[in-house]
Formats: sequence, C-alpha cells, structure tokens
Amino acid sequence: MTNKPIFVAGPCVIESPELLNTVAEELVRLNEKYDIDIIFKASFDKANRTSIHSFRGPGLYKGLSMLLNIKQRFGLRILTDIHESNQAGPVGEVVDVIQIPAFLCRQTDLLVAAAKTGKVVNIKKAQFLSGRDMRYPVQKCLESGANEVWLTERGNSFGYNNLVVDFRNIPDMKEIVPNVIMDCTHSVQRPSAGEGKTVGDRKFVPSMALAAKAFGATGYFFEIHPNPDAGLSDAANMLELNKLDELIGKLL
Repeated sequence: MTNKPIFVAGPCVIESPELLNTVAEELVRLNEKYDIDIIFKASFDKANRTSIHSFRGPGLYKGLSMLLNIKQRFGLRILTDIHESNQAGPVGEVVDVIQIPAFLCRQTDLLVAAAKTGKVVNIKKAQFLSGRDMRYPVQKCLESGANEVWLTERGNSFGYNNLVVDFRNIPDMKEIVPNVIMDCTHSVQRPSAGEGKTVGDRKFVPSMALAAKAFGATGYFFEIHPNPDAGLSDAANMLELNKLDELIGKLL
C-alpha cells in the first residue's frame, strides 16, 4: 500500500444502520480488490445545514455508537466531523480521523481540542481562504499537540450560490503538510441555490478527482450513497455507490 492515495468515502450523514452497512460492505470489497484502505466517513450531526428544517442526523452519542459498530464489524477506519470543541473528546474515543468543517477552520478552540485527542486532524480549507492561508490552522493544531494534520481542498466561493476550484491550492497546501485531500463531491456544490438547500451537479465529481490527481493530490474524499437522489443531505452532490469502483480504478 506504499504510496497509494488516501481514500475517504461514505454517506454525507448517518441516515440509518442499513445505509451504513450497505456502504461499508462495498468499501470492504473495494479495499480487498485494490489493496487499499478506504476510510469510512459519515456525519453524526450536520450542524451547518441551510434550513432549520433540514435533516441533521442522529446526534453525537447515538451516531458514535453506530460508527463504532461499523468500525468493529467491518474493520474500517472512521472519519467524522465535529462542530463544537466539547465534541472532540468523545469523538476521539471512536474515530481515527477528526475532520474540521471548512466554515470552522479558523476556530481556534475547535482546532486545539481536535489536536489534543492525538487523532489525525483533517482540516477542510474554507471557501473564503487560499491554500497558503491554511498554514495558520495547521500551526494551531501542531502547536497544540497534533501528530498528523491533513488539508482538504473543497473550492472557493464564486459570487453567490457557486463554487470554483483553483487547483493551484493543492501544491500550495502540500508545501504546508504532506497530505492534501481533494473533496470531489462538496466541490461541485452550488451552496444555498435550491430554495433552502444546497444543490450541485455530481456528473463533475470524476473530473474533479482526475484534475486533482494531475495537481498532485495525495487523497480523495467522496460522499457516496446507493441512491443519492433519495439522500437526506447533500443529495445532488453525492456519487452513486456503484460508480466508486471504476473511479478508484482510474485514480490508481
């Protein structure tokens, strides 16, 4: 597995045990097929949804119990995101990678709490920052005891309700940390452009991944779902579960 890229994949939010099991079974199959180590991703709480009426997830403790079950049953490493510093401790007891959402990547207390868990910290680059600006969030984590920090590119705000990816951010961030992940699904969003929800276009997900490879990305982040249009969060942007196999093959 030396020099193989990092893969992170899973549903946007924990919807049900059945969904988690379906996705985990496919990730295990792909790990065996390609001799890789896909990290399972799902959120226990989508605290930054557009509307107060949007589905958020099962919450911290129920969600962590479900993620722990996936870890123990399928042997997958786990990544999830936190939105408040008091979530870092309990999350760190279960997961392998703690993710900092893009909107929160400058929140010092959140970064420090994540760093103190000893887990890998994956910081998503804010939609309003350049790649080079991410040296400051990384510094906060490293000076707070983090052993390993990743950075993730997910696009920049481009006027209203749109994102654009400047792929030069990838080599810029690789000057700060060794591992830079491309968030191939959130980068195709059109934020808040769908009458109270974020929409986007998943057909561009493979192109985002391949372009990121050309710019030297060391990993790829995909939100996936067996039936994305029925997903309870980020439905328009998640990749179909049955298309992940072919895309990983191309990236390898």
